[in-house]
Amino acid sequence: MKIAVVGLWHLGTVTAAGLAAAGHDVVAIDDAAIVEEIAHLRLPVDEPGLAELIAAERAAGRLTFAAHPSAASGAELVWICYDTPVDDDDRPDVASVIERASAFLAAFDGAAVVAVSSQLPVGSIAELERRAGSARFCFASIPENLRLGSAIAYFRAPDRFVVGVRDARARATIERAIGSFAPSIVWVSVESAEVTKHAINAFLATSVAFANELASVCERVGADAREVERGLKSDVRIGPKAYLRAGEAFAGGTLARDLSFLATLGDREQLALEQIRATAASNERHRRWTAERVAEATRGIAAPRAAILGLVYKPGTNTLRASTAVALARALRDGGAAVSAYDPAIAAGDARLGSIATVVASAAEALDGADVAVIATAWPAFREIDVALFERMRHPVVVDPARFLEDRLADAHAVRYVGFGRSPHAVTR
Repeated sequence: MKIAVVGLWHLGTVTAAGLAAAGHDVVAIDDAAIVEEIAHLRLPVDEPGLAELIAAERAAGRLTFAAHPSAASGAELVWICYDTPVDDDDRPDVASVIERASAFLAAFDGAAVVAVSSQLPVGSIAELERRAGSARFCFASIPENLRLGSAIAYFRAPDRFVVGVRDARARATIERAIGSFAPSIVWVSVESAEVTKHAINAFLATSVAFANELASVCERVGADAREVERGLKSDVRIGPKAYLRAGEAFAGGTLARDLSFLATLGDREQLALEQIRATAASNERHRRWTAERVAEATRGIAAPRAAILGLVYKPGTNTLRASTAVALARALRDGGAAVSAYDPAIAAGDARLGSIATVVASAAEALDGADVAVIATAWPAFREIDVALFERMRHPVVVDPARFLEDRLADAHAVRYVGFGRSPHAVTR
């Protein structure tokens, strides 16, 4: 089956490689400059196993790259994967995605099922249908189904796909495309699939905000958020896999984007949607927790120095987009602190940080002379850092929102350890 994957940011490259690995004839299409980069394995996001899979599928002849819609000729399925940009206020640029997708379809020569996985608000597929104005196309919605850092494994062995279709033709085509590796396909209408993506991310965002608010209570009353989480998950109505884990605020991008979509929809339909707005507001308040703890730790210190361990959005990637660590570095810099940062996936001196922070080559270099350290990304390698490096800081205070290094640092004699949702007087057991 020939499939054209259009839009080669993270979602598109994973989708193209995964479909090729399933045995399909896949052509991946985007602007010439982007195609050139990806064809040479200079990927926009460092995703474990992705470069190797692309190389293998190209060598097998199942995956090709092109910069013009004519390369998609003969494709039965066109899979739209353009990235939906989000600005610093979590406002998505939907119009640019609609325009690019419409332009591609206008230049496409043939008839095809068009599946849309770009993160767009409900009603976007109806808009694409209106613009296309042709019976050549049958549209479907396949909400983005990635797991950053494990995207290839999850695409090839998902727990399920949610797919919204208009008719039997779309259903049959998509089933042929993903049925061999998707153990469960939840078939719904197009609009239901679009809302399902909003609902999933809004629910996850609400779970994060709820857990963080509970943890704030725990800090004040001497309870431990981790113990409360265990108690919550022991209830069969909630369950051990519930998305309840106090830590950092969720970053902009996926979760914030769908909250924004739903809030905008509420405005349009004159619906209050108090829960959606409260989740966003709660998360925004919680963003300040780490910076406030750092400010407390460095109060009275002239020209304080802060070390940030971890910069990327999530371990296993190299993306700084939507990174809470970068936002923290900016806030600390604006507050007068000098910031050194180390991340295993970011090269020393990386220009993307500009004047926000000095990116150094090791954890030891970042911690040397620091007044406070923040564990911002849960890289497994950070568990191997010698505790003595923390103890030798100028003022050994470690702020660890996710309590990633609690078992190593909470009892370190010379370190003042600050973990979110944990009483300042807690005793590690």
